[in-house]
Amino acid sequence: MKEATAKTAFTIIRQNGGTIRAKTATAAGIQSRTLSELIQEGKLELTSRGIYRLTEIEPLSSPDFFTIATRAPKAVVCLISALSFHNMTTQIPHKVHIAIERSTRAPLLEYPPLAVYRFSGEAYHEGIESLTIDGISTKIYSAEKTLADCFKFRNQIGMDVVLEALKLYRSTKKLNMKLITYYADICRVSNVMRPYIESLV
Repeated sequence: MKEATAKTAFTIIRQNGGTIRAKTATAAGIQSRTLSELIQEGKLELTSRGIYRLTEIEPLSSPDFFTIATRAPKAVVCLISALSFHNMTTQIPHKVHIAIERSTRAPLLEYPPLAVYRFSGEAYHEGIESLTIDGISTKIYSAEKTLADCFKFRNQIGMDVVLEALKLYRSTKKLNMKLITYYADICRVSNVMRPYIESLV
């Protein structure tokens, strides 16, 4: 591979934050052969289907979230995965819990395994935090929105998980009753949550 070709490819990938999609690379004039040769030389890695990343940058801190953010950018990390991110559970998620809009097709990924929940309207759109993780914008529900979601899906995830989340929220976060009440209303779990959130005060 010509040095100029490699240099151009590196410049373009660095301009994209060190990560690039195959479609973006092709549109920028980087041939698939160039990508393959850079992988063989150990300068580039295929982190997921169609997603390339420079090996010179730091290793991924959250490879599962990285894959979700790049392969399913409209999905929002929720429930137990969001609890884990916010340090509000001792559970170790065996799947990445994501929320998608009700009318959206579920993403098909070889890895990581997913637990997909369909949200609609405000329940999907409200409470999203767009955080930069491993150089990629990743959507995760806030701690308060996650609490409301957990009450809504308490039968699926278990009430013990929900109560532990409340306890850890109270001990590790700044109490925001206004937001908790707001999201409880959106998720239509105000009556269920009320006696529990009143105990937080």
